[in-house]
Amino acid sequence: MSRLYRLQRFFCIASGTPIEIIEKYPTEHSKYTGIGATIFFTALFASLSGGYALFFVFSGNPLGSLWAVLFGVVWGLAIFNLDRYIVSSIKKTSKGLRQFYQASPRLVFAVLIAIVIARPLELKIFDKEIRARLEEKYLAAEQAQIAGVQDAFMQKYGMEAGQLERFQKEYDTLSHDVDRLREELKREVFGTSSSTTSGVPGYGTYAKNKEEVVQAKQQRLAFLAVQVTRLEEYLNSRKHAEGLNSQMMLSERMLAGKAATAGFADRNWALGELAHSDDDASRSSANAIAFITMLFIALECAPLIVKLLSDQGPSDVDVSETESRIIAQLTNTAFMSKNRIIRQYRIMGSKTGGRRRSRFLSTRRSMRL
Repeated sequence: MSRLYRLQRFFCIASGTPIEIIEKYPTEHSKYTGIGATIFFTALFASLSGGYALFFVFSGNPLGSLWAVLFGVVWGLAIFNLDRYIVSSIKKTSKGLRQFYQASPRLVFAVLIAIVIARPLELKIFDKEIRARLEEKYLAAEQAQIAGVQDAFMQKYGMEAGQLERFQKEYDTLSHDVDRLREELKREVFGTSSSTTSGVPGYGTYAKNKEEVVQAKQQRLAFLAVQVTRLEEYLNSRKHAEGLNSQMMLSERMLAGKAATAGFADRNWALGELAHSDDDASRSSANAIAFITMLFIALECAPLIVKLLSDQGPSDVDVSETESRIIAQLTNTAFMSKNRIIRQYRIMGSKTGGRRRSRFLSTRRSMRL
């Protein structure tokens, strides 16, 4: 029971209303316990969210995990303090729509906080889908980079590459012709009759002419082979000098490792792409992302909505009357007011001020006597 009471007391303190006033009215305990618990768990989610986001910011740093934990704790405390202040700043003195109008800036601020909290947690929930989308992005970027380097190389050495292509094409065509002419020369020598041979066996005039054609073409082939080899060696040396040979596609393992260590910005981009794609899986993920965001918005706005929709309770009346009484005392400017004179000798939280006040009052009593 004591532990439960301490936990309930902590949640009441987290609700933003003075615990001394809440303890006076048992009927208010459950309401403020619920409000304080919602504020606490929102801050807890904010702490996890902030720590997870900063973990990717410091990825690769040996102390990255420590920094993530520290930032998560600080961020959670900041959100806890903000939510507690937002809820405590709502007064139940107004009625109806006017109260909602006065609380609208606080509701807008609560929605912004909820969106900021929800985003890193969405990144964790859709981690596998985000990694797959990042692998696609990195692969496309690598292909585009290689294509860009190749285009730049072709613009610089396009004439040599074109000449090599022409020589290689001529070499292939001529090589095919030489093979065909050799076969015809063989049939001519052996006397095989066809549309391209005489059918007379032996090394005659026709065979001699065909042999001369083959030799001429072979000379041209030798020349083309030298030119092709020379141009290939030159272009390969230029590719090495320009760094084209060092360009290579990333393997699946390299892509997976790069996606696993991606920064917060890349992961956030992938989540946005996942939410705005047209395929069925992406549309389903987009709906899930929207529902998660709305869930955190509802969680963040719940304490405000509960306090706005609830009737004015005894604790609200007590807080309002206490504040009105204190303000009335502090704004009393009567020249001979005892409260005003006492305030001149009072220092908040100081024993010296209390002694001065007592001494002043005893002096006034003795003067009256």
